[in-house]
Amino acid sequence: MTFPSDFLWGAATSAYQIEGATHEDGRGPSIWDHFAATPGRTRDGDTGDVAVDHYHRMEQDVALMADMGLSAYRFSIAWPRVVPEGSGAVNPAGLDFYDRLVDRLLEKGITPVATLYHWDLPLALFEQGGWRSRETVHAFANYAAVLARRLGDRVRWWVTQNEPWCSAYLGYYTGRHAPGIQNDAQGAVDVAHHLLLGHGLALQAIRSTTAAETRIGPALNLFPIFAGDARTETLRAAERAHRFHNRWFLDPLFRGEYTPGLFEDLGASPPPVQDGDMEIISAPIDFLGVNYYNRWIVRAKAAERAQPTAETQEMGPLGLESLDYVTDLPKATFTAMGWEVYPHGLDLMLEDLTRTYHPRQLLITENGAAFNDTWNGNGRVSDPQRIVFLREHLQEVAGAMRHGAPVAGYFVWSLFDNFEWAEGYSKRFGMVYVDYATQQRIVKDSGRWYAGFIADQRALHAR
Repeated sequence: MTFPSDFLWGAATSAYQIEGATHEDGRGPSIWDHFAATPGRTRDGDTGDVAVDHYHRMEQDVALMADMGLSAYRFSIAWPRVVPEGSGAVNPAGLDFYDRLVDRLLEKGITPVATLYHWDLPLALFEQGGWRSRETVHAFANYAAVLARRLGDRVRWWVTQNEPWCSAYLGYYTGRHAPGIQNDAQGAVDVAHHLLLGHGLALQAIRSTTAAETRIGPALNLFPIFAGDARTETLRAAERAHRFHNRWFLDPLFRGEYTPGLFEDLGASPPPVQDGDMEIISAPIDFLGVNYYNRWIVRAKAAERAQPTAETQEMGPLGLESLDYVTDLPKATFTAMGWEVYPHGLDLMLEDLTRTYHPRQLLITENGAAFNDTWNGNGRVSDPQRIVFLREHLQEVAGAMRHGAPVAGYFVWSLFDNFEWAEGYSKRFGMVYVDYATQQRIVKDSGRWYAGFIADQRALHAR
């Protein structure tokens, strides 16, 4: 595998998952603070109040990134740390933290890739309607402008939204994520539209303030969809799954329209689209961020099992209850999250995106796996499964690039073990092990492997 000399080799994190210091230096509460503090919402009642204490250990953590040879670092900015109420007064201490982070990264030769929104909506905005309200969209655009003015002279890569599918569907239908609302299909549809509109307005705000070489785009969680058998109804079910998981956000971004049949599948009416919305949403982006973890294999359920019942109601809206996700794969390998390891899906997804939507550039903004890593108290954490995972996925990225996919960078999820949302601290995704009791960082064997891989790539270009 040989990648271009300017390829971005990075790792990714998000603010609520690593920063901690949720009550310090003027930071306001977010919907995730409220959600995690609600009994029964997260595994073992875990919260991000301390996380891995990155807020206080930032300098040490950036030095660790440099030791690993990273050329880029994708982080998210906590909206409530910068604008505690979501709109109005800006918190200088919050801006100062990210200002210092960007400077430290650049001093170490690490390209900062800043994500504006990784799910931590200020609680005050949620109490005024949250993403169901267009006022939140405009507040988000103003927040983006604040960051562009302060950091835009040094940050050249901006991710507007991270996985809006999760914010909308997991936040408003399954309730697995904040704000924890269940069975509100219309809420999920309306929230999704406003997230997309927020992306478009943030893109405008950043572009109006920063240099021409600045690159802006969203990051979507995308899944290759396979039909589990050759029945006609299964092929139709696979198409429903594809528009639900992938086209819901891809079509508005690249085609300026919502996929026909999507809202019927979701059991909802179309969102409140106003004149000009779709033009704002579909304004050209500089790159598409791809978060890839696994594929889905779908079958059509038998007719008697496809009707909504009390037992199936939480599985999805009416149009999606005919989908049966196949997980009984006897020869497959699974991560600690129960996700199938399927590296070839990344190649397929990258090539399909290139062929269907023609993005200017692609970034692998997240790719990684949780395994049951343990530390025996010495200086090593052995995680051979993750090394295989990374190697095989990078081979697929290289293959996609040979076939024309315009991939410009790869970011491992995650740099650190951290707060894994509703799973609390029970799942470890990091290349760096964190002993939560002491906050000690131990680079796992996978982190050492990745550092060596990056060094080898640099050596190839130095010859």
